[in-house]
Amino acid sequence: MRILGFLGSPRLNGKCSKLLKKALEGARSRGAHTKRFDLIKCNIMHCRGCFKCIFEHHELSIGKCPLKDDMASILEEYVKADGYIFATPVYDMFITALMKKFLERKVALTFREKEAYAKIPAARVPAEFKKMASMIVTANCADEYREVMGGPCFEAMESHLIIEQIPTIDRFYIGGVENMTDETFSEKRAEAFQMGIRLVEEIKKAHKMGSNLYS
Repeated sequence: MRILGFLGSPRLNGKCSKLLKKALEGARSRGAHTKRFDLIKCNIMHCRGCFKCIFEHHELSIGKCPLKDDMASILEEYVKADGYIFATPVYDMFITALMKKFLERKVALTFREKEAYAKIPAARVPAEFKKMASMIVTANCADEYREVMGGPCFEAMESHLIIEQIPTIDRFYIGGVENMTDETFSEKRAEAFQMGIRLVEEIKKAHKMGSNLYS
């Protein structure tokens, strides 16, 4: 099993980064292989909205984008993975620009006929609910603001997952990070570790259920 982590924070030693690290450790503790993408280090250009990746080459698992950067290789690993952990801090009541840019370019995993006006694209290779994801959102605003601050972030990261048929297992909102005590943050890291474990266990259940259906 392979789990990929995507960090939308530009701060590689910040709390969001540390929580993602702990979640991936939890996944590894259950036998998963993990890989982390620090989006600040990746060469990902802005989507130009040309729609070539959606309208053309429907026989491919990944649409061809005319932009030459790291995104093609990232998506190649993405489609081979079994699960995902997306982590972002809240910037101005939303996901970071780094995470938003990455999510926009993930549209290459979908397709649509050019004449199918006003229709939502479909997944090129639907996961059929056998792959799963979890999410981490950190914010300065306290936990009581989860719906206002975390909700839009979770929705943004889930938008493509719904099309890809990838359920979300955990939506972990960590508020009050700017003045969080070491003791409290240690507890949050432990929760992130368990989140990684749950992700792997739920994927295993889905795979087992699928095997039983066809056995």
